[in-house]
Amino acid sequence: MLFVESERTDARYNLALEQHMFERCGRDEGCLMLWKNHNTIVVGKHQNTLAEINAEYVRDNEITVVRRLSGGGAVYHDLGNLNYTIITGDQDGGSFDFARFCAPVVDALRSLEVPAEISGRNDIVIDGKKISGSAQYKKDGKIMHHGTLLFDSDLGVLADALNASAEKLQSNGVASVRSRVTNIKPYLKTEMSMDEFYETLKQALFARLSLHPYPLSAEDQEDVARLRESRYARWEWNYGASPASAIKKSKRIDGVGKIEIYLEVATGGTIRDIAFFGDYFGDGQELLKARLTGARLAEDSLRMALAGIDVGECIHGLDETALLSVLLL
Repeated sequence: MLFVESERTDARYNLALEQHMFERCGRDEGCLMLWKNHNTIVVGKHQNTLAEINAEYVRDNEITVVRRLSGGGAVYHDLGNLNYTIITGDQDGGSFDFARFCAPVVDALRSLEVPAEISGRNDIVIDGKKISGSAQYKKDGKIMHHGTLLFDSDLGVLADALNASAEKLQSNGVASVRSRVTNIKPYLKTEMSMDEFYETLKQALFARLSLHPYPLSAEDQEDVARLRESRYARWEWNYGASPASAIKKSKRIDGVGKIEIYLEVATGGTIRDIAFFGDYFGDGQELLKARLTGARLAEDSLRMALAGIDVGECIHGLDETALLSVLLL
């Protein structure tokens, strides 16, 4: 497995580097990447960016906003947060197995006597508080798993920069973003700086994975720069056009995540346009849009429009009944 570490803290560069390594690595080769970003919000592929951020706070505090390739929810990065990426062949077919990728990270943290454990869909926690969230992207028989590690992040900025919905907070049984998360640093038996933690964690991962340092070539760097400018530095990718919507439907579904559906409905109840956003996984929303456009916003017409397709292959973990429960709210 190749080992890549980024010396840059530009989120747009690092996401481009991550994509480059995903495309460059063979299915049997794999890659581990460690990287940090200066103050940044990274939103999931399917999220409505403006709905996820506190736009005024983000602007006033010069926080970068960038969209990643994978689904899932928005996260805040600063230099007190360490990111890891694992790229390998997809052994799980259509499923999303987070535990397999979180396990070596949890094992490495436990070697530092940090009582970390895997929790829920895609989190690593200490004493029930989140120190890491993760997401996955799949293509061409490969999978990219990436996650955060809150070591000494400014949790006040994290809470102010993100617009966490009351619905999501209620589903986690807590009152605020700040109460849901914690840093790793207070749980260490030995005082460490971020640089010391980085090196210690890196060595722990080297001891658990077969890693070989991979220095980026000039050709690699050129491709990363191209990707940065053509995708991750563009407003069209990071924000996109807001959906023209007359109706908004929103619901959190266990095992799926938050589903937001924006609808334009013509006279007579026919769906004229539809857009999906949320922290779910899967890339089939365009198929759902194609099927549902033109259908009436009524159960019989919606079921007819969805006939013959597997909704769960479009949005992971969702079924037709659950989708209708959102559309017919």
